[in-house]
Amino acid sequence: MRVDELLWSVQDGVGTITLNRPDSRNAFTFPMIHEWERLLRDARTNDDVRVIVLTGAGDRAFCSGVDLSAISNADPNLTPLERKSQLHEEIHRIAFALEDLDKPVIAAINGVAVGAGLDMALMCDMRIMSTSARVFEGYVKVGLTPGDGGSYYLPRIVGTAKALELLLTGDSVDAEEAMRIGLVNRIAAPELLAEETARFARSIADHAPVTVRMIKRATYQSANTDLRTALDLVSSHFAVVAATEDAAEALQAMKDKRAPQYRGR
Repeated sequence: MRVDELLWSVQDGVGTITLNRPDSRNAFTFPMIHEWERLLRDARTNDDVRVIVLTGAGDRAFCSGVDLSAISNADPNLTPLERKSQLHEEIHRIAFALEDLDKPVIAAINGVAVGAGLDMALMCDMRIMSTSARVFEGYVKVGLTPGDGGSYYLPRIVGTAKALELLLTGDSVDAEEAMRIGLVNRIAAPELLAEETARFARSIADHAPVTVRMIKRATYQSANTDLRTALDLVSSHFAVVAATEDAAEALQAMKDKRAPQYRGR
């Protein structure tokens, strides 16, 4: 991997990962996956990073999925087990890293997102989409099943029936439709996407970091358990957060009618 194929920057509490292969529609390679995973793992314990943004370079593509010309999975001689292992042990690293990350992740979909490229956006907690972008799964059109979590994430975001429609037809979705079906949180004109994403990310990063992380954790835990367990967990989260310096600072700042100064603990 060239060092400039995956870019990382941190500003005002927001860490940004940029897929930087615009000539290849920001298709990713296995070395990029490894570095991408490392950045996510490092961000988990980096107090300077409170929110993460994922985007693509240029205005043509967010991500077109895996670069088939750069991986051996395109080799017709691979056994089914070898294909499964490459997918699960390489590309799926990002899904596992994101599952372990309790800091919010926002996908800024700046252009076309197809197949595994769309799935990478679906793995993020929230999505902002350029009005010039289009997204589609597309696997069915090349005789394949969704390989990077589309059949897991999409139903949870837009509902089972709509997810099946998109998965089984391979139809593309524009920004207006994506917003209507709840696939994205916001849309923005292409020239305003970066600005709108930064504003949105900072509006989250400006809050107490421990509180933000606990809210994300509680939300996902609640979606995967019963009511009594969820309320038991959230009562623990609440008790922990209420005892933090940041919680005390937030209350005092409200009384003083000033902006809080959080320390992250």
